[in-house]
Amino acid sequence: MTDDPRCSKDFQWLESRIVEHRSIAKDTWQLTLEAPSLARCTLPGQFFMVRLAGLNDPLIGRALAMFDRGFDPQGNPETVSVAYVVKGKFTQALSRFKAGQSVEIWGPLGNAFSNQPVDHLILVAGGVGITPMLSLASAALGQQSYGQYPSGPRGASKPQGHFAKQVTLCYGARTQEYLVALDVFEARKVRLAIATEDGSLGHRGRVTEVLKDLLSRSEGTARIACCGPEPMMQAVSKIAHEHNVPCEVSLETPMACGIGICFTCVAKIDQGDGTWDYRRTCVEGPIFESQSIVW
Repeated sequence: MTDDPRCSKDFQWLESRIVEHRSIAKDTWQLTLEAPSLARCTLPGQFFMVRLAGLNDPLIGRALAMFDRGFDPQGNPETVSVAYVVKGKFTQALSRFKAGQSVEIWGPLGNAFSNQPVDHLILVAGGVGITPMLSLASAALGQQSYGQYPSGPRGASKPQGHFAKQVTLCYGARTQEYLVALDVFEARKVRLAIATEDGSLGHRGRVTEVLKDLLSRSEGTARIACCGPEPMMQAVSKIAHEHNVPCEVSLETPMACGIGICFTCVAKIDQGDGTWDYRRTCVEGPIFESQSIVW
């Protein structure tokens, strides 16, 4: 990972031009934005607030995690992309935006997944929870360099360019139509373990069943990074605890501001003394150790 002096702890606000906007799965879109400064400095797991420029309805932005990056001909980070599912008013309006138009974006926001060295990094994603996993896999396998990782308990003491020997993606969805970027993950040397509820691809059933089987066969040190529906993350946290495997989860709590002012995105976090307190997902998170969350 690069120690880029241009990357400060302060977030940036940009009016960013849309480079590409395309459907990548059923009801799922990838939005690519011209934002070199964000492409240099955003870490896997961090997110942006995206607002529809020129519109007052919807008024507030939406939190969207970094999915991938693009590079200029010299290999410098040039674009960031996010992925989202079309559901409500905001995402329906966003899906109508075209290349050449602009959106407002501020970030990078929140914390990042750990880059502590591990033999086997297991990514567990449900639905659109796949979003932060591509950049995390790319960083773990040393394929891309991102901004400066913090030192301390959740970060390596020095930036690590390659912090996992093996990465496996356990990925679940209702049906094959909702699965995103499997070919991209495979091209980046990520092993796939797929589950669909209807059995249209991979294991018929839940992604937690795939995870249990994988952990029973995994060798060496392992760590889990998880994102998806809360019941799935809670189940993954329980499985990780049973197998004595560290697990980080990225909470998808709805946010209004993204910078810790409104306190709408709080989560209950165990204080370690039998009590709990609220923590802002947008500032202290969205990444938390799974065992610290009061589910």
